Amino acid sequence: MSHDELVMRAERWLKTMGCGVVFNDKFRAANHSGEEPDAIGWRDGLSLLVECKASRSDFLADRKKRFRRDPADGMGDWRFMMCPPGMIAADELPEGWGLLYVHPRKVEKVHGVPANTQWWISKPFEANKRSETQLMYSALRRLSIRGHFESIYEPLSEVR
Repeated sequence: MSHDELVMRAERWLKTMGCGVVFNDKFRAANHSGEEPDAIGWRDGLSLLVECKASRSDFLADRKKRFRRDPADGMGDWRFMMCPPGMIAADELPEGWGLLYVHPRKVEKVHGVPANTQWWISKPFEANKRSETQLMYSALRRLSIRGHFESIYEPLSEVR
């Protein structure tokens, strides 16, 4: 499974987890941490980050990133690694991270995915909200520059 295929699955998974806004790695925005999430979504004031790993070497290299060594610099109140089955074991994850295996027809919640009512109660991280806000600002700014910003004032019933 390619990295792009994993990212597409991560984006869909985040939406099934209740994220109403999801960005994938095609969206690039400057932020002070340097983190470029493979997929990140927001639900009810929480952020969920998914890092997709198509190879073991990519997973091992990820440990060296500054925002992995210092979790306070990273995005995501919840953070997950997504990979093909068996490529990463739960005991190899950074502390607080969850693990998702991608099968042809489903995403398996291997480790660290809370029950729907537990997202707020037991979140493992306080995300770098400055970096997340910079990401959101960049997206909204692009809409504004392209003349689409005013549409946020339209009721959803008119948009559909």
